[in-house]
Amino acid sequence: MLSLLIWLPILGGFATLAFGNERASAARWFATAVALVTMAVNIPMFTAFDMTTPAMQFVENKAWIPAYDIRYHLGVDGISAALIGLTTLTTLLAMVGAWTSIDKRVSQYYAAFLILEGLMIGVFSALDSMLFYVFFEGMLIPMFIIIGVWGGPRRVYASIKFFLYTFLGSLFMLLGLIYLYLKGGSWQLSDMYSLSLTATEQMWLFFGFLIAFAVKVPMFPVHTWLPDAHVEAPTAGSVILAAIMLKIGGYGFIRFVLPIVPDAGAEWAWLVIALSLIAVVYVGLVALAQDDMKKLIAYSSVSHMGFVTLGIFIAFALVREAGNTEGARLGLQGAMVQMISHGFVSGAMFSCVGVLYDRMHTRMIKDYGGVANVMPWFAAFIVLFAMANSGLPGTSGFVGEFMVILASFQQHPLIGFVAATTLIIGAAYTLWLVKRTIWGEVGNAHVAELEDVNAREAFVLGVFAAGVLILGLWPKPLTDLMEPAIANLATQIASSKL
Repeated sequence: MLSLLIWLPILGGFATLAFGNERASAARWFATAVALVTMAVNIPMFTAFDMTTPAMQFVENKAWIPAYDIRYHLGVDGISAALIGLTTLTTLLAMVGAWTSIDKRVSQYYAAFLILEGLMIGVFSALDSMLFYVFFEGMLIPMFIIIGVWGGPRRVYASIKFFLYTFLGSLFMLLGLIYLYLKGGSWQLSDMYSLSLTATEQMWLFFGFLIAFAVKVPMFPVHTWLPDAHVEAPTAGSVILAAIMLKIGGYGFIRFVLPIVPDAGAEWAWLVIALSLIAVVYVGLVALAQDDMKKLIAYSSVSHMGFVTLGIFIAFALVREAGNTEGARLGLQGAMVQMISHGFVSGAMFSCVGVLYDRMHTRMIKDYGGVANVMPWFAAFIVLFAMANSGLPGTSGFVGEFMVILASFQQHPLIGFVAATTLIIGAAYTLWLVKRTIWGEVGNAHVAELEDVNAREAFVLGVFAAGVLILGLWPKPLTDLMEPAIANLATQIASSKL
């Protein structure tokens, strides 16, 4: 099943290229059909998933490069399964959303998204560290092309900055993986988990992994590539970048840092917690100063992803300093729920900006005003997503953040208080965006001529809205899916390798 999920969209992407520039409509339909079938293939993973065990499921393990014992080793636990589900759904929505906005090199555009989907699923299911690295680096290529070819006026600058930041960061991870292989003789993650490492070895490995995954999240201060990439990327590119690719940084911390270097993680948790709080507060304030809707939402993403790293590393502090395993599980669960929620909310917000941009070809906030008067259905959608982005109870944005704040409060009330300020700052920049674009009198003649969302746009925004509300009102299926894997992680970080 996992091989099918990985290779079906990749092969479908190459098949889409065969349509060429002459048959753009056929390329759209074919690529969307491939994405739909990929999502359908994903459904049996959840129906057949055993939610009582933390063990990897649907495992495939075959020799790939025997000379170096590199294996084609795949498997998923509850954490991977949730992220793969988010990937297949969001990719389909992004492709449907881009139906009319791209009219040049259409087959190449849709092919890039399908290949990117397969590579991202590969990242979430790889159990061999070198296979993980290949997928991790490979997915840079289609996103680099998406930004560089179909992006805005500064697309080349943004794509090169995106590529260099993420590529250079991941070189440190490669050095760490090579060291672990030379020490233990295996590329398998399970063998790396049981490898005995000294405090010095763990420290160097920790910072190698930290640099690689911090760039991907992205954490403060290596977040500066993200606003440029978002502003220049086409709408569907921004949706995939925010909803899925940023999550690979958080996933890397969970898969590599927590189990492989638990002692260094505990020792340096204070550093990541501090950087996460800076992201939550400072980058949130930076979002307040933006006059470009996309840039505002991009900085908002950095702020909200700060909760993911905060939840992951507060678990170290709770387990090692206070022996509070329950609190650690709460923090880890909160981080994972925040990842899935942010996928829905950020994807929806960028889709909303895309709807407006397709009509007026501007993202500047000052060019709008009173949109609710002419686009009432659109206004209802964007206000819902704005509430979720602000962390309103009843939406998915509240659940993960509240769990992380609760866990942080158990470690120290001050950490919980600083983290909770995001609810105020997030409401400030999000509601100010809505006030200036959606409410009030019609801003100008261009706004007065706007047409409300069509059936295709309503479908995309409606699915995002359903995800935001279902996860906000009934998060239990998601937390139950991930709980065995989360409990196992909490046990791993509690045990020292020294």
